[in-house]
Parts: sequence; structure tokens; C-alpha cells
Amino acid sequence: MTDHYDVVVVGGGIHGTGVAQAAACHGYSVLLLEKTALAAGTSSRSSKLIHGGLRYLEGLDFGLVRESLSEREILLKIAPDLVRLQPFHIPVYPETSRRPLVIRAGLTLYALLAGLDRTSRFRTLDRNQWGSLDGLDTNRLQSVFQYHDAQTNDAVLTRAVMQSAIDFGAELSCPSEFIAATIDQQGVDILFRETGIEKSCSASVVINAGGPWVNEIADRITPKPAGVDVDLVQGTHLILEGSLSAGCYYMEAPQDQRAIFLLPWGQQSMLGTTEHVFKGDPATVSVLAEEESYLLDVMSRYFPERPQQVVSKFAGLRVLPASGNTAFKASRETQLPIDNPQLPRTVAIFGGKLTGYRATAEKIVKILQRTLPERKRRADTAELPLRPV
Repeated sequence: MTDHYDVVVVGGGIHGTGVAQAAACHGYSVLLLEKTALAAGTSSRSSKLIHGGLRYLEGLDFGLVRESLSEREILLKIAPDLVRLQPFHIPVYPETSRRPLVIRAGLTLYALLAGLDRTSRFRTLDRNQWGSLDGLDTNRLQSVFQYHDAQTNDAVLTRAVMQSAIDFGAELSCPSEFIAATIDQQGVDILFRETGIEKSCSASVVINAGGPWVNEIADRITPKPAGVDVDLVQGTHLILEGSLSAGCYYMEAPQDQRAIFLLPWGQQSMLGTTEHVFKGDPATVSVLAEEESYLLDVMSRYFPERPQQVVSKFAGLRVLPASGNTAFKASRETQLPIDNPQLPRTVAIFGGKLTGYRATAEKIVKILQRTLPERKRRADTAELPLRPV
């Protein structure tokens, strides 16, 4: 470990490791500080989807969807052992609020934004195929649309990205708690605690990739950089008995018309997610009884004959812009506030989708080039293979 780095990243989730990889590939010296373990927070508690965000079309987030679909295609190419294309099924009943014409229009636009490539095809399933859909209730079923998105193991992907960063010279300090940072004209002085021992280093720039702890980390930086008013939105997933053979299911919750996914997860299945604003210490997030009941009610509506035995469950927190609307309608656009537009010393990551981690990291490196010296680029993350470690 040296005393000075071009870039110090605080937080070992998918966005922190993504920045470490991108910066190292651009030739910069990098240190990543992670308090507990890689992907210990939100990055191991997501829906595990690499997707364009079909439902974001309702919010007219065309740019976000297009970028996400592009990133999905990149990850399918560079990480075939980590990211796999899956068929998704949208069942339509008389009470489904999004009617077949609307769904078809949405899937057509989704395909156009994907560039009409091999992954963008969709169709309606014939009635004689409905019986193969893992016990989906066919009583009063009107139509089933099938399209494709991708699935991953988020924690394994995060570790693979960090290993790629290390392969290009980045250093990982874990467990290491970020204590404080002081910014001056020369750079940033950083204090951290590694395996109980207090240490220090300096950096040209610091990246705050703290996820749910992003504002807490900002409070430890002097002078304190501008933040973003956010909500921490809890999402719960249940792991259920019984595997799925036909793929994934995109269901509309009868209670509030939210999107709920039932996904294959090894020899089991995963059901999620919920959305409500969380208050308190992010380390204490846990599954609420009403969330479990809500998800199982959706499950019983669509799959009344499937087992509902909960094998395990987990809750994670997403960082979304504070909004008077429901969390379901909040923007998923990533925000990257910086302390000084001309000479950035800190960049914070507010929000961000698992799918878009690589694109976000490249945007951040572009910002950092205003401050950092020119280095020889060593690799392109859009072409760099990722493998499980």
C-alpha cells in the first residue's frame, strides 16, 4: 500500500467496484475501502436483474432504458458465465390494469430501444403453451406475453468486477472503515481504520460509493460536499421452495398495480420486491411481516397451487430521489454531485441501477479527468471479460 493514490473509493458495492475497475483500466492508481465485505449491502440484496427497465417506459425514462439495454447487451457478451438471458412472462387477466394493447406497445418500444437485436424479440404464447408455465393460474387468463431480459448473481458479479480492478493494479482494503477526509488545494487527506489499526493516505479524488450510507460518508468529509435529498427505499425478497422451469414472471400486484417478479433461483424461486421509505440505521434493515404477507398474497393470486414455504428472506435499501410520489414512481436516474466543477475532489453516487454500474463508472472517470493527470489507458471495460471468482 502506497501513501498516495489517484483515486480512493469508499464502498465495495457494485458501483464502488465498478469505479475502481474503470479507473484502474484508465491507468490510475486506485484504493478501495470497504467496511465489512464486498457486496455486503444493497449489492447482494437486489432483484438480481440485468434489464432495461420495461416499466420505466411509463415514466418516459427513454434515455435510461436505452442505456440500460445497451449495458445489458455488453454484460451478456463480456460476462456470459455471470449474466444469462431469461424469458419473462407477463400474464394478463380481466382485472390487469395494463391491457394487451398497452403491453404490446411497450414491448415494441422496448425492442426499438434495444436496437431490434437478438434479445429484443417478444411474442404472445399460444393457449396450448399455458400449461407449461410453472402452475400459473389459467382461470380467466386472457393472454401471456413473452420477452427477454437477463439475470445475475449480484454479489458474484460485484466480486468479479473487483477482481478485474485488482488485475489492473487497484488495491482493496477490507475490512476498512472510512473515518474522515479533508480537502485542500493539493488533494484529499484520508483517515481510515484497517482491521482495527488507524491508517492514513492521500488521494487526488475521493469517490463516495456508500450506497445507503452515502450521506453519512459525506458528513465525514471537510469541507462537506453538497448532497442530494434522498429516500432510502426498502425492498424485500422471499426465497421460496420449488424451482421454475419456464423462466421468469412479471406480475401486477392486485393490491396496488406494482410490478412483482417471480424468478428462478437455483432449485428454488425468488419473489420480490416491495417498496416503502425506510427510516433509521441502514444496518438494521429487516423484512417486515406486512411485506412478506403482501408478496405471498401476490403469489397466491398468480400461482395458487405452488408451494409458499419461505426458505429465506432478505431486505435491501435503494437510494432514490426524495419525492412526494410513491417510491414505485420515483426516478431511477443516477445523480453524481461533485464538489468543484472545475477541479473535482469528491464525487458521490446517489442511486444507480445494477445494470448500469459500468456506464456510471465510465461517466465518473470522465469527470475525474478534469483533476487527474493524463495516463495511458490499459483496457476498455466494455470489452474486458468478467469471470466468477
